[in-house]
Amino acid sequence: MARTRFPADAGLASRMVLTMFLLGLLYVVFVGVLVALKIPLILVLLIAGGFLFFQYFFSDRIALSSMRGREVTPEQAPELHQMVDRLCALADMPKPRVAVSDSDLPNAFATGRNQQHAVVCVTSGILRRLSAPELEAVLSHELSHVAHRDVAVMTIASFLGILAGFVVRSSIYAGAYGGGGGWGRSNDRDNNAGAVILLVVLASAVVYAFSFLLTRLLSRYRELSADRAGAILIGRPSLLAAALVKITGEMARIPTRDLRAAEPLNAFFLVPALAPGFSFSSLFATHPPLERRLEQLAQLEAQLGRPA
Repeated sequence: MARTRFPADAGLASRMVLTMFLLGLLYVVFVGVLVALKIPLILVLLIAGGFLFFQYFFSDRIALSSMRGREVTPEQAPELHQMVDRLCALADMPKPRVAVSDSDLPNAFATGRNQQHAVVCVTSGILRRLSAPELEAVLSHELSHVAHRDVAVMTIASFLGILAGFVVRSSIYAGAYGGGGGWGRSNDRDNNAGAVILLVVLASAVVYAFSFLLTRLLSRYRELSADRAGAILIGRPSLLAAALVKITGEMARIPTRDLRAAEPLNAFFLVPALAPGFSFSSLFATHPPLERRLEQLAQLEAQLGRPA
């Protein structure tokens, strides 16, 4: 990670390393199972590797396209660019591209594989609802994600889940359309083929479940880390806390269909886009509970010598 003035987070770094190690170990075991079951891996790995390559190098374009975001110039959004310029100078980091999404959903996200290929996007909804200091606190949070290369790590971490999901679909397709014919046409061989496909599906499902939980765990911690680093950079944790409370409250006013449409990008957002009345258990959440985030920010405010 390139050095910036965002405070280093040894906890985040160690969790990233541990998650990647565990996922790598899981990947080796998974490949070993497939080899033992005599499943052709070349095509599977090529396609899954292609997914990883595309997601890694084009994650910024994918996210912007999903949110109908467009890059804006300093002439088009002078105040927004001035905030990003000021924060980047304060953090001593390269300035990312700046984009605006024409969405009433009050949110923001950062994406890109590194500091030189990053974009920070805010929605028109958040621009209307937050004060300038609150918006700057949100941007500081997002720039922390860029500085810590969170998006690149999460993209790589998701690779095993993508591979497992692809294997499940391929196996089911093979079973449905006679893909197991390589074992012969007799009933015994057909039964053997069906058993192998079932084992592959089960193994893939277990791998996907573990990778899902590990990446969700890392995602929750990285949000707490970005809250902490962003708040320390601007020196006013209370501003980020106020922004989080305001955004979370406004989410209840957004139509359910809009929240559902935005949910695939939850891992990128400042606050998850969850429809009213719909919630995951903390085990599956991409973000920590609001109360936990506010508690951390209140503690930081006290440490910095300001009343909570």
